[in-house]
Amino acid sequence: MNKEKIREIVEVMVKNSLQKAKMVPIAASNRHIHLSAEHVERLFGRGYELTRLKDLSQPNQFAAKETLTLIGPKGKIQNVRVLGPARGSTQVEVSLFDGFTLGVKPPIRNSGDINGSEPITIQGPRGQIMIIEGLICAARHIHMHTSDGESFGVKDGDLVQVKVDGVRGVIFTNVLIRVSPKFKLEMHIDLDEANAAGINNGQLGEIIAIESRKQVGEE
Repeated sequence: MNKEKIREIVEVMVKNSLQKAKMVPIAASNRHIHLSAEHVERLFGRGYELTRLKDLSQPNQFAAKETLTLIGPKGKIQNVRVLGPARGSTQVEVSLFDGFTLGVKPPIRNSGDINGSEPITIQGPRGQIMIIEGLICAARHIHMHTSDGESFGVKDGDLVQVKVDGVRGVIFTNVLIRVSPKFKLEMHIDLDEANAAGINNGQLGEIIAIESRKQVGEE
């Protein structure tokens, strides 16, 4: 049996074990930027394409080699990682503490919900842009494959509670479930939340309750 086959078997065993216990691996997400194709060119030059640095946990997503500078009314943050591939709209995700550094108040939003969010200036090697909306603090959420959703008894749009043990054990509320055949099981929180609870990447949390359920046909 080759190493690749052994790896696949181990992954299936781990996944089945997590589903049975309703355990979810947690990842702390640092500040980062999703750029539209138009803004990639405006910041890096005509015809420019992002360079893959390393793959992320979610399929087809990657951290790019490129970094940018965020400029706010009171300060700036340099070397903010760009994530790829390019999206339809530019979105900048920071923590609330980052907001203090920049002098802005990013609203806590689900990814993609940028209407009416904060403006921010982004500086690149070949240009500078100011987006009138797109700066947010990402709400805590769990990515799930369709099979995970079925096993956990939850569906896309549900809100759940997640318990994390430890010296600074905590129960996270209002955790959004996001289900797609393109996703891999993982809970995302920001660095403020991870540091406050003493959580390390890869630590497990347990889904202990469903707070609210999205109704059929609800947008």
